[in-house]
Amino acid sequence: MKTRSKKYLQAIEKFDKTKLYTREEAVKLVKETNVATFDASIEIAMRLNLDTKKADQQLRGALVLPNGTGKVKKVLVLAKGDKATEAKEAGADFVGDADLIAKIEKENWLDFDVIIATPDMMPALGKLGKLLGPRGLMPNPKTGTVTTDVTKAVTDVKKGRIEYRTDTFGIVHAIIGKVSFDEEEILENLNAFVELILKVKPTTAKGIYVKSITISSTMGPGIKISPNSFDKK
Repeated sequence: MKTRSKKYLQAIEKFDKTKLYTREEAVKLVKETNVATFDASIEIAMRLNLDTKKADQQLRGALVLPNGTGKVKKVLVLAKGDKATEAKEAGADFVGDADLIAKIEKENWLDFDVIIATPDMMPALGKLGKLLGPRGLMPNPKTGTVTTDVTKAVTDVKKGRIEYRTDTFGIVHAIIGKVSFDEEEILENLNAFVELILKVKPTTAKGIYVKSITISSTMGPGIKISPNSFDKK
């Protein structure tokens, strides 16, 4: 049995684990129940009523959070010519083409958080699928990381763009900020993420779409939010 720290045990005494809180109450509690000694991230987990064995019920995409994630990501852009110049001007941390693909392959170089590639670079990058895929680094048109508009792609990542996708259990996870954010900033990010997931509901999904919504800080307990809290007034 996992041993919980004294701080964690004190944190779970601050709320009712069986209760579904409003989004405002949950945001307040997630800050109060933080047990980390560092600026912890806040994560959301939405369990959806989806059959992920069906291709049209596998959600995947990206969103630029209103207040970012609190983390500055290192961006690698694979592009040539004018597009490479655009990437540098947009603030990409690394820009190249075949040279950087070779560096990844030969040196196992992974000193970046996101890869953005123009479509013409994908055939060469495809051979690194086994290395990049499991790490969530392979560019994909659905998340806006395979594009000719490299300026927008780099800018979005630097602003706080996050990616999401359903796992095999129909759950989507995402980072929606830091404990150091004020409640209003966290709430705005939370609203933006939930609204997007509601918007991309597959037309073939049956029954109640959102089964549960939980937010938690790194190492902290999960706070359950009533899905009805997001109903339009």
